[in-house]
Amino acid sequence: MTTVLERAPTDPEARADWARRHTLTRYVPHRVIREARPDGTIRLRSSYDLPEAVANTGAWLHEWAGKAPYRVAVSERPVEGPGWRNVTYHELLQQVRAIAASLLARGLGQQDTIAILSGNGLDHLLLSLAAQYVGVPVVPLAEQYSLIPEAHGRLIYVLDKVTPKMAFVDDAARYASAIALPELADVEVVAARGSAARKLTMMSELLEGADTDVDAAHARVGPDTLAKILFTSGSSSDPKGVLTTHRMMCVNQVQMGVALPFLSDHAPRITDWLPWNHVFGGSHNVNMMLAHGGTLTIDSGKPTGKGFATTLRNRTDRPGTLAFNVPVGWNMLTEAIGDDIELQRHLFRDQQLLFYAGASLPQDVWEALERFSFEARGGLPMMISSWGLTETAPACLMVHEPIGRSGVIGVPLPGVEVKLIPDADLRCEIRVKGPNVMTGYFNDPERTAAAFDEEGFFITGDAVRFVDPADPDRGLVFDGRVSEDFKLDTGTWVQAGNLRMAALKELAGLAQDVVICGHDRGEVGLFVFPVPGSTGADVTEGAVTDPELMTRVELRLREMNAHVTGSAKRITRAIILAEPPSLEHHEVTDKGSLNIKKILTRRAELLERLYDNEDPALIRV
Repeated sequence: MTTVLERAPTDPEARADWARRHTLTRYVPHRVIREARPDGTIRLRSSYDLPEAVANTGAWLHEWAGKAPYRVAVSERPVEGPGWRNVTYHELLQQVRAIAASLLARGLGQQDTIAILSGNGLDHLLLSLAAQYVGVPVVPLAEQYSLIPEAHGRLIYVLDKVTPKMAFVDDAARYASAIALPELADVEVVAARGSAARKLTMMSELLEGADTDVDAAHARVGPDTLAKILFTSGSSSDPKGVLTTHRMMCVNQVQMGVALPFLSDHAPRITDWLPWNHVFGGSHNVNMMLAHGGTLTIDSGKPTGKGFATTLRNRTDRPGTLAFNVPVGWNMLTEAIGDDIELQRHLFRDQQLLFYAGASLPQDVWEALERFSFEARGGLPMMISSWGLTETAPACLMVHEPIGRSGVIGVPLPGVEVKLIPDADLRCEIRVKGPNVMTGYFNDPERTAAAFDEEGFFITGDAVRFVDPADPDRGLVFDGRVSEDFKLDTGTWVQAGNLRMAALKELAGLAQDVVICGHDRGEVGLFVFPVPGSTGADVTEGAVTDPELMTRVELRLREMNAHVTGSAKRITRAIILAEPPSLEHHEVTDKGSLNIKKILTRRAELLERLYDNEDPALIRV
């Protein structure tokens, strides 16, 4: 018997129509207003109106403590013992106010900061919400900055910039080396548990509260009050502190609420691992639950070899109604449950939204998720992606109608104006303006000024293309980073991001990552970071000279070049690097991506050797 899925067309436009007919989740269609300007730029905006947002994140706590006081707001598995640690909306508001009172009693105010050194957790969330409630900015940091001694330099860099008055860790023993740093010697360190060889304040002390005027402090927190300083991953430079206001976060939830109307139909539930030092997990997902009176289950796992079993266990216990992930996470899930129909039904029967971001989702994984959903529900949830940055709170573009395929990042959300600057190949640099966009970077007027153009649009450095240039309602697709592009000495532009992805695909199994080189050179070259264990013992001054591996890389690159034309798409030389990317020297960001600028600067000698035709480590293609 032919199934509905087997009858799904392959043509993208026909498949979008098929997806609309089989999507069970309530949605609003894309409605884009397009304007072509005399200067060649294109302006895009949504035709939907933007409703008013609440003044601060604390308003959500009051709303749902009043409407649904006994609904679970947040839960997590305790470090010790069975079951779950659950906090209702009534309890959440009371505990947030108690901690907020303790912060005020210590003299903390809008001029101070609280550095959060550990990862996701209930105590982390309570402290963060309490600080926001009375206007004290929090600075959530990647936990590896504190846990990996080689990364302490990045931690010290941020601490020196924000000079926190308080720091938080969930486990004092686990973070002992970080909280012993001289930069924290005069800072009050709060711990949820554990002990250390320094004075600590336990979280339980903050929960006791204090006799302070919390209401008056909360009343002073408005849309322009600073809520967070989120540091960018530093993929092209040192991390920048993004000033994130209450307006940015509250407006962004209203924008997404218009695009995803089903969020208001029933209280949403998510089980989520995405880290809170990043805007996707910490602002987008956490705030979506608070804004809509939903339930957040904190997942202590992640899509890694060691962490995925924990994630699958948590998702099985608490499947939720919305699911957010990165493509590798969705891939691991589809592989893990592909033969277990009962588990598929259990995980997908209540799903209203499947969301991916960070990279394009392989179409075969997309279609596997469709199969699981049909098995569980007899139809499809909304399956979407989005685009935004730390500086935009984050969502600017979002898919909000069924499209039937991966790769599309959507259309502007209400209140967002997009400026597209096209090139000769119809690739467009994208810039954005809106109430969810930051006003600047922390204590960095020079980079703030450089971040905006003469019309006030934020310069994102990203590139996009129209799915259909004649129909903006079809949306946009991501097309690399303009800021990574460079010119050869012939004046020819190299689209480094796209070329990197093509090289990684061609060198699968040989390269863990690559760096495209060639700025102001005559040819495009390649730094290859080999897969661990794939190299022999032959190394010459930092470059691998193993003949077998060099030959395999050469043959793969020759095959890649056979299918392209033009100097900007042909990699004609490569060097295999013996030393992996260094966390200590900031060649790797907290997201795990490469800091290209740091690599090229630190390995300048190897870059010169890449263009030395007599070097024994050079692979000529």
